[in-house]
Amino acid sequence: MNTDNEQKIQEEKENIRENIKELGISNLPVSTDPIRILPIIGQVEGHMMLPPQTKATKYEHVIPQLIDAERDENTKGLLIILNTVGGDVEAGLAIAEMIRSLSIPTVSLVIGGGHSIGVPLATSAKYSFISPSATMIIHPIRMNGLVIGVPQTFEYFNKMQERIVEFIVRTSKIKKETLKNMMLATDELLNDMGTILIGEKAVEYGLIDEVGGINSALTKLNSMINNSENHR
Repeated sequence: MNTDNEQKIQEEKENIRENIKELGISNLPVSTDPIRILPIIGQVEGHMMLPPQTKATKYEHVIPQLIDAERDENTKGLLIILNTVGGDVEAGLAIAEMIRSLSIPTVSLVIGGGHSIGVPLATSAKYSFISPSATMIIHPIRMNGLVIGVPQTFEYFNKMQERIVEFIVRTSKIKKETLKNMMLATDELLNDMGTILIGEKAVEYGLIDEVGGINSALTKLNSMINNSENHR
């Protein structure tokens, strides 16, 4: 027969397993740490499941974490760490819009790559950093497989592309014309259109605010938190 203590341990294990399955995290602890960390690594998985061997960030795991960060009185700021090759456009843009709508200070840091839909995810924070060797690839939306109803499909992709462009322009300092020209460039990516920006170049074009690493990002976020507290 199990003791009360053993029963409690078993229940905690079950709760952890359930949270990992549903949320991608072991638990949602009440923390006194004012800074919440949100890693977005690998591909952004949306409505279609990726193969199990693919490193992915599931949007249904990110959404509850963002809601919890907004509701938790102990959370004063959010640091988003990005190293993504892109992924599901709808899911990525939804996450980016949610990050932008948070009332708490937010800082993003691109440490390896912020490609494709990773670009609006990087600019979604109120302030953004990129490490010196990190890359960002800007390109038009791609489509794979059989296309049925070509005019309608083209119109849909055109509108989706415009949504992404408008979001990036709204959340960064890059000019719309510059961004569109980068998307349509044909001299940098093999058999594809787009532009690669490395570290300082992303800052020069106004896509990212500053070159820096973890220390710079945390220092900036702490400063933003202090300013936010002082203005209350």
